[in-house]
Amino acid sequence: QVKLVESGGGSVQAGGSLRLSCAVSGRTVSNSRMAWFRQAPGKEREFVAAIGWQGGAVYADSVKGRFTISRDMTKNTADLQMNGLMPEDTAVYYCAARPGRVTAVTPGSRGTYDYWGQGTQVTVSS
Repeated sequence: QVKLVESGGGSVQAGGSLRLSCAVSGRTVSNSRMAWFRQAPGKEREFVAAIGWQGGAVYADSVKGRFTISRDMTKNTADLQMNGLMPEDTAVYYCAARPGRVTAVTPGSRGTYDYWGQGTQVTVSS
């Protein structure tokens, strides 16, 4: 059974940084497509960043240049480094996984992913 557990959320002021981590059990991140999504109050869940099993990363335009997704093979985690945080980044952040060495998928689509974490709150104040 695959389980994803997010950590690292919190409250920061605008311009600050946070690092989110998604601990994965039941599959290895090296053989999975991993992603981060977020959902703000009253809004739909939206794509933030994804990394394929080969290591290629894609980002939403709104976070490009500020956020970096990575994997730690030794810890079996998928991490999201968030710099230059803005109030509009406030949301619950969710980790998602699609096991297997898949390539013909849409990385920004929620339907691509089979497993989801419970979410971690990120609050950015101005």
